[in-house]
Amino acid sequence: MILAQEAEYNPVLPHVSEIIIGLVAFLLLLFVITKFVKPRFEKLYEERAAKIEGGIEKAEKAQAEAEQALAHYKAQLAEARGEAAKIRDDARAEAEQIREELRGQAEEEARRIVAQGEAQLQAQRAQLVAELREELGRNAVTLAGRIVGESLEDEARRRGTVDRFLDELEASGNGSAGARK
Repeated sequence: MILAQEAEYNPVLPHVSEIIIGLVAFLLLLFVITKFVKPRFEKLYEERAAKIEGGIEKAEKAQAEAEQALAHYKAQLAEARGEAAKIRDDARAEAEQIREELRGQAEEEARRIVAQGEAQLQAQRAQLVAELREELGRNAVTLAGRIVGESLEDEARRRGTVDRFLDELEASGNGSAGARK
């Protein structure tokens, strides 16, 4: 019997009571894991997946907004460059117009100054001619009085004589100047 008991007892195979206790413990552990642990893991997994997907969506949305802002910025920059070029061109055109106006004003001022100078010269010439006529007339009357021997004191006579003399002098001067040409 001992041999028979020893032949029945196999150390590799556990006792039936151990198998039943192990099976009950395993089922109990499986029940606890499925009822309490698994839902928590799934909840945490879903939360983590939602956070990751939300982060990805936020990143994509931020990327799209950044690209849109960049495109808007580039459009504004191009518009600002266009406005700057237009302002620069307008300033150049205005500067050219002002330069032309100033040149015209300067030319007008130069013409006015030349005309004023010519008028002054004409006035001075007329004054010098009048003074020379008077001086020449006095000298001519004095000389004629000495030559003729009579006094040419009468103003009207003297003036008539001087005018006639000067007219003859101008006529002979113009005739000889025409002959020289």
